[in-house]
Amino acid sequence: MLKWALIFFVISLIAGFFGFSGISAATATIARVLFGIALVIFLIFLILALMAGNAVL
Repeated sequence: MLKWALIFFVISLIAGFFGFSGISAATATIARVLFGIALVIFLIFLILALMAGNAVL
């Protein structure tokens, strides 16, 4: 998911460089949403791993 967020971010930068502000804003929003989802999934798995580690000990 982070890979797709990076791809959309690069597309946003290229579109912004060439003056396509609408496409740039849209892809930046998509990249921001994908990064947020990846961050939430990471935090959920981190909490689950910490709880599983405490259960083993």
